[in-house]
Amino acid sequence: MKEQLLQSPVFHMAATQFERVADFLELGEEIRERCKWPKRLITVTMPVRMDDGRTEVFFGHRVQHHLSRGPVKGGLRYHPSVDLGEVAALAMWMNWKCALMRLPYGGAKGGIACNPRAMSDGEKERLTRRFAMEMLPFIGEEVDVMAPDMGTDEQTMAWIVDVYSTYAGHLVPGIVTGKPLELQGSAGRKAATGHGVAFLASRALNKLGIQAPGATAVIQGFGNVGYYTAETMSGYGIKVNGISDVTGAIWNDGGLEIRALHNHVLETGGVAGFGEAEAIDPGALLMQECDVLVPAAVERVITKDNASGLRCRVLAEAANGPTTPEADAIIEERGDIYLIPDVLCNAGGVTVSYFEWVQNLQRFQWDEREVLTKLETMLEGAFERFQQYVRAEKVSHRMAALFLGIQEVARVKQVRGLFP
Repeated sequence: MKEQLLQSPVFHMAATQFERVADFLELGEEIRERCKWPKRLITVTMPVRMDDGRTEVFFGHRVQHHLSRGPVKGGLRYHPSVDLGEVAALAMWMNWKCALMRLPYGGAKGGIACNPRAMSDGEKERLTRRFAMEMLPFIGEEVDVMAPDMGTDEQTMAWIVDVYSTYAGHLVPGIVTGKPLELQGSAGRKAATGHGVAFLASRALNKLGIQAPGATAVIQGFGNVGYYTAETMSGYGIKVNGISDVTGAIWNDGGLEIRALHNHVLETGGVAGFGEAEAIDPGALLMQECDVLVPAAVERVITKDNASGLRCRVLAEAANGPTTPEADAIIEERGDIYLIPDVLCNAGGVTVSYFEWVQNLQRFQWDEREVLTKLETMLEGAFERFQQYVRAEKVSHRMAALFLGIQEVARVKQVRGLFP
């Protein structure tokens, strides 16, 4: 019955990863069940008046995986393929990610099945405000703190702040993170995930004896995460040769000029047609030889069909769940790719979201240098704990990262006990 409720290839993938680690940890059935299943699965419908006068009903979901270690934390995405199973899987991964980073959070995720590219700003605002209103009984600074994700941004968060604060009767900036600086957002938050991906990729290159200056990279996805990953890598001297997004893929043997490409995307809506690069098949882009391959778009893009053909030294998972379990097995058997698992690789976003939340609670602001320095310190600590576990237990990189997160949650469950 539980499995039927969350039928989704993405949730099946997350559950398979969890069961592998639970077997390795020899978790008892009671703790295993309590760690696996979400605390709350919330689905709401939202009738929205569209610009042409008709009313369209949208389905929205919010999954809160566990509140045992603190309020839940996780993004809100707008995408046509959003369903409850996908959101539950993302909430589960966020739970392990927060525990791995030793943040006082549980995991959550939200999503609305819609196409934001086909909606006006007014339609997105009305949809967001209705969703925020429906979520009022289930969110709060000490309960559930949302953040931007695919298809949403700081403006989306500003609308949620306004709805929640209006009902509270006073400004509550800590209800979300990733909001504008004018509403007490944090310096460095927008760049945080991409900055963290680039930082950890450079640490992995260092472990392999490859100098960052002169190394090469390919990035699948050029949204917020992909752009800041590329920009930070360029600052390290890493040459980004190929980038793709929903409009197509481009390649330049001499390296892409990232800010010029970003301006092109702002003007045209995608990377396709960028004059300083050649078009390339998006599937072939993943197969190009490079030092770092960064899947920074959606789930399940590294599969059993392409894993054996990857020609990267480092696979840095900026997206959530980009590698299927079947592809994982191939990569493990190959043994020549340094995997930075998603729960570690893209943890920069939730870490700086934590910093933003702390600043809101303290009513005190940090500058960008302090934020990014603290971020790199926390990522370095998690990276070293991850490395040590890989060496000590001789397990795969995926297993090591998930083990550190799941073990932490299981320990808290055991210490708190079962109520009533």
